[in-house]
Amino acid sequence: MSLSKDICPVPFDQQPLNEYNSLKSSCFFSWFGIDIKSYIQSVVIITCTASILFMPLVNSVKSLSVGQCLVINCLLVTFTLIVILVRLYLGWSYVTKRLLSATIFYEESGWYDGQIWVKTADILTKDRLIGTYYVLPVLKRIRYTLGLLLPIVVIEFIIYCLL
Repeated sequence: MSLSKDICPVPFDQQPLNEYNSLKSSCFFSWFGIDIKSYIQSVVIITCTASILFMPLVNSVKSLSVGQCLVINCLLVTFTLIVILVRLYLGWSYVTKRLLSATIFYEESGWYDGQIWVKTADILTKDRLIGTYYVLPVLKRIRYTLGLLLPIVVIEFIIYCLL
């Protein structure tokens, strides 16, 4: 939804609501979805795919035992998930910051002559509703998943050292 130039001088692609819609409709970010079911499905699909892809690579090292191969495969899969989730988190947190902020920094010409626009009350209300009820739950879900994955990495590393 584009706002008229009289109301909002910010270019179309730099308006927070349009950035949100663009991110939501992009292939990578939409694949994880707003709802919990599609998020869990995506994480499971990535885990299985990465596990299948990394297994031949790990098995090609002849000096490793079967247990070490499994643990290294798990470590690689976990690191892959962490990298993907960090990228998701960075994208959504940027849009959230712009949606919840009362002021918007933007550039009209690309000459690094940034300007600041103060949102009107109705635009601010709409942006904050979207940020609060759609984007913040996604960020919370990603933080929770990362919080689960980091101890798993430590446990996998300890298991590998014990083998």
